[in-house]
Amino acid sequence: MKSNHRPRSARPLFLALTALLALGATALAHAADAVRIRAGTFKDHTDENGVVWLADQGFSGGDTIDRTGILVGNTKTPSIYTAERYSMDSFSRALPNGKYTVKLHFAETYEGIYGAGERVFSFKVEGKEFKDFDVTAKAGGVMRAYVETVEVEVADGKLDITFTPKIENTQINALEIIPAS
Repeated sequence: MKSNHRPRSARPLFLALTALLALGATALAHAADAVRIRAGTFKDHTDENGVVWLADQGFSGGDTIDRTGILVGNTKTPSIYTAERYSMDSFSRALPNGKYTVKLHFAETYEGIYGAGERVFSFKVEGKEFKDFDVTAKAGGVMRAYVETVEVEVADGKLDITFTPKIENTQINALEIIPAS
């Protein structure tokens, strides 16, 4: 006896699964495309969560210092705050044009600074200004991590950050550049 039912096509299901996989792969690709730089170091670093941070690069001017062994609070990844670049003028990185989330990581670890107002500087991320930035005030004390997050759009093929000192030197511990999804 013959059935009058025609078998259903698997094509719509296949197309739906393919689209879901592509979306997942795109999300993973964006996460993989994130650039993470630990300032003040000469070799790549794997943090407490298994995330790899590139060695210091892209900065103009300044110097570096590694204070391995210090304890930085207010973070689940204290190891990225034990080194820094200071007295730098700028940072630049070639990137495809588009939207990005930039996370700048700071902690006041210099033993000569004890409170708010002792290190103040300004910085601009793709023209967005953070004037009179005080790491200690933002973090709630010294030896505490603070992350400043800014959404930017790169239109000239490179991300530019400038730093201007006011009191003491400019300083940064790490930065992340994450493509918008």
